[in-house]
Amino acid sequence: MTPVLEARGLHKSFDGVHAVNGISFAVHAGEILGVIGPNGSGKSTLFNCLLGQLRPSAGTVLLDGTDVTGMRPCDLNRLGVSRTFQLLQVFPQLTVRENLVLAGQEHVGTRIGRLFGRPDAGLTAAAERMIALFDLGHLAAARAGGLSYGQQKLLDAAMAFMAGPRLVLLDEPAGGVNLTMLGNLRERLRDMNRQAGATFVVIEHNMDFVMSLCSRVICIAEGAVIADGPPDAVRNDPTVIEAYLGH
Repeated sequence: MTPVLEARGLHKSFDGVHAVNGISFAVHAGEILGVIGPNGSGKSTLFNCLLGQLRPSAGTVLLDGTDVTGMRPCDLNRLGVSRTFQLLQVFPQLTVRENLVLAGQEHVGTRIGRLFGRPDAGLTAAAERMIALFDLGHLAAARAGGLSYGQQKLLDAAMAFMAGPRLVLLDEPAGGVNLTMLGNLRERLRDMNRQAGATFVVIEHNMDFVMSLCSRVICIAEGAVIADGPPDAVRNDPTVIEAYLGH
């Protein structure tokens, strides 16, 4: 079966420094893939090469077998690729419901249709489904700026699903989230995987979060993949342990 996402021999250099150095891997439909590695290992650069924020120096990115190397993020989004960022992308003056509607509007109809159509672009029902799935019902009418950081992280993740993506890349979803909210976020992501068939790639420093969420994990060090396999195998891999202890 053709992978949803595939990286083939990706390289990215900055002034002679190889931030990404020949990385290859594939992500299959329904998979939750974790990407771990010590600080400075090249994880964020890899993400940005996959998502069009950076053009690789060499190598290929394939989406459903089609070459999308260097394609703009907005065009990838229209093909069903969504992402979250380390820095929250919520609109603090809007309510939770309004944030969700806004997140979905760019993917509904034409610009003229959005201009003269319904103010919510017909997205209220979809927003309500996300509110229910991410357990945000009690906060639906609250301004996003008044939510706790963990609640904003949940909202940010829910916004990434408003366009009904097939593939979501999550950048540090656990960062700054307390343990209770972290468990809630993990369960919501599992629900999206089971119920909507969403495929995830997750970059994360929180090892416990990755190991409990992901079905497969790859570890990157110095711009290259040093381990790829089931969570327990990667966690106990001597090369992985050395990479973390050495940083």
